[in-house]
Amino acid sequence: MDLFDYMREANQEKEAPLASRMRPETLDEVVGQQHIIGKDKLLYRAIRADKLRSVIFYGPPGTGKTTLAKVIANTTSAAFQQINATSAGKKDMEEVVKEAKDLRGMYGKKTILFIDEIHRFNKGQQDYLLPFVEDGTVILIGATTENPYFEVNSALLSRSSIFELNPLSAEDIRTLLKRAVCDTVKGMGSFRAQIDEDALDFLADVSGGDARSALNAVELGILTTDRSDDGIIHITLDVASECIQKRAVNYDKRGDNHYNIISAFIKSMRGSDPDAAVFYLAKMLYAGEDVKFIARRIMICAAEDVGNADPMALTVAVAAAQAVERVGMPEGQIILSQAVTYVASAPKSNSATKAIFAAGEAVRSTTAAVPAHLRDAHYKGAQKLGRGTGYKYAHDYPGHYVEQQYLPDEIKDARFYEPGVLGYEKKIKEHLEELRKQ
Repeated sequence: MDLFDYMREANQEKEAPLASRMRPETLDEVVGQQHIIGKDKLLYRAIRADKLRSVIFYGPPGTGKTTLAKVIANTTSAAFQQINATSAGKKDMEEVVKEAKDLRGMYGKKTILFIDEIHRFNKGQQDYLLPFVEDGTVILIGATTENPYFEVNSALLSRSSIFELNPLSAEDIRTLLKRAVCDTVKGMGSFRAQIDEDALDFLADVSGGDARSALNAVELGILTTDRSDDGIIHITLDVASECIQKRAVNYDKRGDNHYNIISAFIKSMRGSDPDAAVFYLAKMLYAGEDVKFIARRIMICAAEDVGNADPMALTVAVAAAQAVERVGMPEGQIILSQAVTYVASAPKSNSATKAIFAAGEAVRSTTAAVPAHLRDAHYKGAQKLGRGTGYKYAHDYPGHYVEQQYLPDEIKDARFYEPGVLGYEKKIKEHLEELRKQ
C-alpha cells in the first residue's frame, strides 16, 4: 500500500458513519450478547484461542453480527475475506476459494470467509461452498437476519455452529450511546456534545435493540443541532425524537403509563372494541414495546376472554405470535393487527377461565381420590386391587357416550365448566345438556 492508498483509507474511515466507526475491535469492547461471548462461553474461548470453526450468526439488524465478524478479523491469524450475498456471485466465491487454496498450500494459512446476509444465496450458491467448508479450505462465518433453519441448506448447517444474537437491551444501547458521544477517537467527543438522560432513555427504548438505529440518530442530532450559549451541543428529548423520526409518546416501559396502556389494550379486546384495541396496539408498537410481549397478551386474551365461544381465536393468536417471530417488523404489525381485531371481534366467554379457577379451589379444599374404575389397570395385579374394574369404554356405546362417574365421590356432582350461550360455546352447551339427559 502506497502513501496515497493509506491516506485514502484513513479518510474513508474518518468519513464513515458513526455506527461503523464505533464497531468494537476486540471482544472486550463488545456490548451485549454475553450469552454467547461471555468469558466462560465457547465462542469467546474459540475466538481468543484462534480456533474458530464455521459459524452462523443469526439475529435482528443492529445486534452485532457484522461486529463479531470484524472482531474475529482483528484477532485471527487467518486470512479474512468478506462478501455480501446481495451482490456477490459464484465468480466472487471462486476467487476467494482459489486464494484460500493457494494460502493453504503455500503457507499453511487458514482463510475465514464472512458472508453477510447469507440467506440471500440460492441453493446452488450455498451448495458450491459446501465441499470447501467441509475440507477446511475456508472457515465460514455467515450472518443472517432470517432463521437459518429455514434459509440455509441443512448440509451447511450441519457443519456450522449456530449462534443466535438477541436485540440489545436498553441498558446496552445506553452504554453504546454514551460511549459514542464521549469518544474523541472514533466517536463524536470532539464536538463537545451532551445527551440528556431522558433522550438516552427514549433512544434506548424506541430503537428496539438496534444499535445502528440509535447511533445514527445521535450522529444526526450532533451534526445538525446548533450549539447553545454555553458552547455545547445539547441532545434533548425533542432532538432525539426528531432524529429517529419517532414522536416521544408518553409511554414509560417501567412506569404506570406502560401498565395503563396494556390494561386498556386488553380491556378493549375483552370489550369487543376492535378500533380501540388496534389503537392501543399501534401506540405500543410506536413506543417500541416488545412484540413478543404483545403477542403473549393476545394469546392470553384469546383463551381467557374468548375461550370456546370461538376456539379459532386462540389458533389465530398463536399463529400470529409464531408468524411475527418468523417475519419480524415492520411487517409483523400487520399480523398483530389481524390477531387483535379477530380476538376483539370474536364472541366472548370466560367459562374456561372460571372452570379452571373453580377446579383449582376444589383441589385445594378436598383430598378426593380417583375412583377405582378410572385408575390405571395396565400392570400385573391391577385387577386384584380392583383397578379399572367396571370402567365403561365410551366408544362401545351409541353416540360414543355412556353415563359414568368420573369425578371423585366427594365432589361427584360438581360443575366447573358452565358453557355460555354465545358463538360456538352455545353448541357445546346444547351438546352437554343432551348428554346429561341420557
